[in-house]
Amino acid sequence: MSILKQKLVALLPIIVTVVVFIFSLTIIPSINPHPENLPIAVVNEDEGMDVPGQDHMNGGEKLLEGMQTALSAQAKGGEPAVKWVQVDSIEAATQGLNEKKYYAAVVIPNHFSINQATLQTADPESPKVQIYISQGANMAAANAASQLLSGMIDGLNTQMRAQLMTSLEQQGGSINLKQAAMLVSPINKEVTTLNSVGTSSGNGNAPVSLFQPIWIGSMIGAVIMLISKNNLKLFKVKQKLLSHVAHVLWGVIISVIVGYGLTWFADLWGMNIAHFNQTALILAISYFSFFMMISAVLSWTGLSGMGFFALFLFFGAPLLSLAPEFLSSFYRDYVYSWLPMRFMVDSLKDIFYFGKGLSFSGSTGVLLSIAIVGILVLLSSSIKPSRHVEKAAVITAA
Repeated sequence: MSILKQKLVALLPIIVTVVVFIFSLTIIPSINPHPENLPIAVVNEDEGMDVPGQDHMNGGEKLLEGMQTALSAQAKGGEPAVKWVQVDSIEAATQGLNEKKYYAAVVIPNHFSINQATLQTADPESPKVQIYISQGANMAAANAASQLLSGMIDGLNTQMRAQLMTSLEQQGGSINLKQAAMLVSPINKEVTTLNSVGTSSGNGNAPVSLFQPIWIGSMIGAVIMLISKNNLKLFKVKQKLLSHVAHVLWGVIISVIVGYGLTWFADLWGMNIAHFNQTALILAISYFSFFMMISAVLSWTGLSGMGFFALFLFFGAPLLSLAPEFLSSFYRDYVYSWLPMRFMVDSLKDIFYFGKGLSFSGSTGVLLSIAIVGILVLLSSSIKPSRHVEKAAVITAA
């Protein structure tokens, strides 16, 4: 019999095409990532100034209006690249950056208008704009915010330079050295980096790079535990309950070994691990959370449930390195928001880049909650009828 006459072989082109199509969906988020509604804090401390014969002038407000207009023109009918968030002070903006609410902040100092008014005098003082960039939340988003803000200010500088040159020509055309230096950059841009990712961190993707070994390890661990328990052929509820309790306790031990082992390996390979014990504990908690979640599902579905977690791996991994603002609404709302591994990445970022200690609230608290639910679901599967019992019942009935 020719192998090509078998139905499964004949359908192989269709099967492979369907599989390739499904997994091709994983490359969509990385084809053309661009920011939408990137949150940037705005602080306008400019006090403005009174101009004789005119209304009160606030150059900071006009500058921000110009920046917003420039971004609106770039949107071209779609969502704007930046979402401006007005805050009251530099302290509030800095706190928001440290809490990962914003990727950047723009601060207009209180003497902006006064300095701007001196640009057409013989003793000009360039108005200053302060830009704060937070790298730790997401390096790509921080770079995008920096480029957008710097580009807008450079564009405004070009416009202001043309206006000043026209005005100076009308005044006679001769300028001193200070005026000439001012024309190079009428608005002085001061950029400060916060929550720096430093070196040996994969450009800020060190937390993401640690996800894959943890996830694959938890999948393998859950499968081995399932197969091992099935080989015991347990029939009574008490027997199965005790095996599940042993499953949980053994999972705790494995998690600690994996957490400290992976941290040691990463440090050995050259990754910058500033807080060894805290990193190891986060990895241990992450492994235990994923191990219990996968084990809980497999305890009810059997090995067929592994396909679900394999899809989590293939669809989730490309998204973790991107900021949510770089994703389409579908991936952001229906894929990224459901990824349990993003809580592991957020917890590691807090330790790696934001100087925060180990906390059992926030993202780490979510991981612990997943683990607790997994334990309860796993223990509840003790009442599930054994396959061996079901098979015996069928044979007896026959």
